[in-house]
Amino acid sequence: NQEFIKIDTKNILFICGGAFDGMEEVISRRQGKQTIGFRDKPDEKKMSAVTMQDVVPHDLIKFGIIPELVGRIPVIVPLDALDEESLVRILTEPKNALVRQYQKLFRFDEIELEFEDEACLEVAKMAKEQNTGARGLRAIMEGFLQKIMFEIPDRKDVKKVIITKEVVSECAPPKLVLRKQKALPKETKAE
Repeated sequence: NQEFIKIDTKNILFICGGAFDGMEEVISRRQGKQTIGFRDKPDEKKMSAVTMQDVVPHDLIKFGIIPELVGRIPVIVPLDALDEESLVRILTEPKNALVRQYQKLFRFDEIELEFEDEACLEVAKMAKEQNTGARGLRAIMEGFLQKIMFEIPDRKDVKKVIITKEVVSECAPPKLVLRKQKALPKETKAE
């Protein structure tokens, strides 16, 4: 029993995004590309790439989006999945990139954190394999950095932590660069 609030949508830009899982089936039904019986199924990746390019407003309504909203979406653009190179760029290039965030966390403890290029690429490969895209990058990073983040700051002899491909893929320990110990003065014998 809620009252509806009227809003003038003349100057509002609607941007809708999401995975729209199952949209391919809606488009295939409209195009008459359903298979019946024991025919070979077409390659799903090829089919999804072709059919998502063919989406029309009527498909969005069949998918379940209300017509009033679909009428406010004049441009429909399907996006391709991110490739490994794009995921690496997301990890490293933005001002608030994940790599930079973790480096800052380590700097609080006066420890330098370095990621080898192969390590970043391995994180991107894992996100691609898990089909999690950019959202999965943080979970992957947390998986191998969590133990390091809690153990290394207690060690006062560590100057730098280097994350390698093996740290990411095999949970190997990171390379450590230790601080130079000050030599203790030699005791002189009293004569």
